[in-house]
Amino acid sequence: KIGNIAGCMVQSGLIKRTGDARLIRDNVVLWTGKLSALRRFKDDAKEVAEGFECGISLDGYQDMKEKDIIESFEIEEIKTKLA
Repeated sequence: KIGNIAGCMVQSGLIKRTGDARLIRDNVVLWTGKLSALRRFKDDAKEVAEGFECGISLDGYQDMKEKDIIESFEIEEIKTKLA
């Protein structure tokens, strides 16, 4: 009912359920958007740390292949301060 779920290993950093993601294949960004599911041992997870395995489903994208790279990122708004 969720669609395709990619089995992944977090190589560095932290993947958060609320973050944005991009799918990279052969150094080309194919998709950018939100994660639709982040799972660990068949349970929903809020975040997965470096060195752990997880399942990731991308919102609106199903064509994942072996050796694809999924990068997770957050966009922060930093307000400038007047000196």
